[in-house]
Amino acid sequence: MLGADVGGTFTDLVLVVDGKVSTAKIPTSRHQEDAIATGIDELAGESSVDVFVHGTTIATNALLERKGARTVLVTDAGFEDIIEIARQDRPSLYDPYADRSPPLVDRSMRIGIEEDLSSELPPADAVAVALVNGHLDRDREQRLASGISSNHPDIPVSVSSVVAGEFREYERISTTVLNAYLTPITATYLQALDQRLVASGTVGSLGIMRSSGGLMDVRDASALPAAVLLSGPAGGVVAAAAFSDELGHERVVSFDMGGTSTDVCRIENGVIEVSHERSIDGYACRLPSVGVHTVGAGGGSIAWIDAGGALRVGPQSAGANPGPACYGHGGTEPTVTDANVVLGRIAPDTRLGGRLGLDRDAAESAVEALSDRLRMSTIDTALGIVRIAEEVMTGAIRTVSVEQGSDPRGAHLVGFGGAGGLHATSLARSLGMAGVVIPPYGGVFSAVGLLLAPPRSDAARAVLVSSGDFAPIRDAAEEMSHEIRDALSRAGFDEIETTFWVDARYLGQAHEITVAWHPGEGLAEVRRRFDEVHRVRNGFDRPDDTIEIVAVRGIGLADPALRIEDVAKWQPSKPRLDSRRDVRAGSETVSALVVDRAALVVGDVIEGPATVEEVESTTYLAPGDEAVVLASGALQVTW
Repeated sequence: MLGADVGGTFTDLVLVVDGKVSTAKIPTSRHQEDAIATGIDELAGESSVDVFVHGTTIATNALLERKGARTVLVTDAGFEDIIEIARQDRPSLYDPYADRSPPLVDRSMRIGIEEDLSSELPPADAVAVALVNGHLDRDREQRLASGISSNHPDIPVSVSSVVAGEFREYERISTTVLNAYLTPITATYLQALDQRLVASGTVGSLGIMRSSGGLMDVRDASALPAAVLLSGPAGGVVAAAAFSDELGHERVVSFDMGGTSTDVCRIENGVIEVSHERSIDGYACRLPSVGVHTVGAGGGSIAWIDAGGALRVGPQSAGANPGPACYGHGGTEPTVTDANVVLGRIAPDTRLGGRLGLDRDAAESAVEALSDRLRMSTIDTALGIVRIAEEVMTGAIRTVSVEQGSDPRGAHLVGFGGAGGLHATSLARSLGMAGVVIPPYGGVFSAVGLLLAPPRSDAARAVLVSSGDFAPIRDAAEEMSHEIRDALSRAGFDEIETTFWVDARYLGQAHEITVAWHPGEGLAEVRRRFDEVHRVRNGFDRPDDTIEIVAVRGIGLADPALRIEDVAKWQPSKPRLDSRRDVRAGSETVSALVVDRAALVVGDVIEGPATVEEVESTTYLAPGDEAVVLASGALQVTW
């Protein structure tokens, strides 16, 4: 079983055969499939892989780079400009020069209709059919889509009632346009990958990670690319939830620091926070996704000086090419990784991913050039780069905890990603958290999460219920149950667990809270859950006010390829030969213990200052930190 997570800087691969775990970290190639093929050859050789699970950024990159399809929007007459009018909120409240992202469909490509489509479509590569009341009049949308497909069989058609069958016309139309815009490039990539790997016999089956934390097959992902926009970050959150549950930690924040960005997400009692609407590069997407908050602070984030003379870090990134200056690929701008090399927290003789050597002199030159402009020492500049990056990441953790009514104190931070272990304890200490968990295979942890993710299908229906008559909710749940089972059955899964949730709000409110609903329950049970969550998130509840339910959601899950116990078995693979290295810790230079993680034995205790090094990543323990090796191979860090 093989998982491959494509990031902005590295492509991470994890192969599990008979309980043995092998990993690889390869620089992300311009064409994602090339790095994947290289990794498969390296890990599997001539052996075939029965299950291949992929976390991809193909849809995300296409959106960010505006390389999607020429798209036609078919909607009701008079509503052609709704994707441009949007919600009238400003992207930056106090910046009058900040503009919204331009519409993905040009005005000339938007067709308003009275009843049926009477005119011919302009030349296009994709079509979005999104009527104002499409969530209610599903048959009309389907008739329009069928007519377009009959006349243009080679053009993919996205239908709003299928993509996001909920009320709020702007968000539903925006999501449908987003899906249509991304369909050709995503479908072409996934189908080519399927041919290259599955048809050739290299792998037995191919699954794609969806933003909500589960897997979908190539056919469904090709038709619904908007559902895989957060494919990569979802894998790490799934793995963090699994390890936290195994360790018995009820409150957790996952902290995934890669080369380009950092993703954080709150997990409580093993349940991942899921968002049903988010803005992706300025475009509303009303599809479920793990509730990650992303900031532009990663190992490759570039340090720079703003117009006021202040030191800043990110969101610009050196990426994989040229990468940080220490990569030796021609990069000259200082990054967070360069700062860590200068401070001694990353060994100058490290080979990232077992292959990429570091150039300490280049890192020092890059940081020194910045320090000269700041009139600071090179060391103080490197410390400043790290502190500023950590402050940005601390703010991200507050966003998913404090701002959502959850106190980070008493919670654990699960740190992973290529750079996560270098900064996790500093962040957790500053927030008063209970401790840090650095899981095994942390540098490729999102790829581990792909293998732990269950096949999943999501569905939603709009309703409007404010009384005890739950017939509309029961009818919607029954319809979605058939839809979910059909989707997972097509992918070859029969044992399916289906759960339901409802979006509820106090009458007159503009935003909803999603709470669990079990078939057979009535308004009283939903009301109790809603009041409780509303009180936690907003600081109050209104037990005497009427609540209304505006949507029903269904989630279907099948069994994952692997369970946590299949990968959380730690055995040392080499003898322990510790050494020491000077490391800068605040204003002092200290002699830090240097430990090879592969040599650690369950029960070992490591006291900071220390660095715990492995092929894919490094963990830094500051003075006063103490790490214990758990049976799963995770490092439990306290202070």
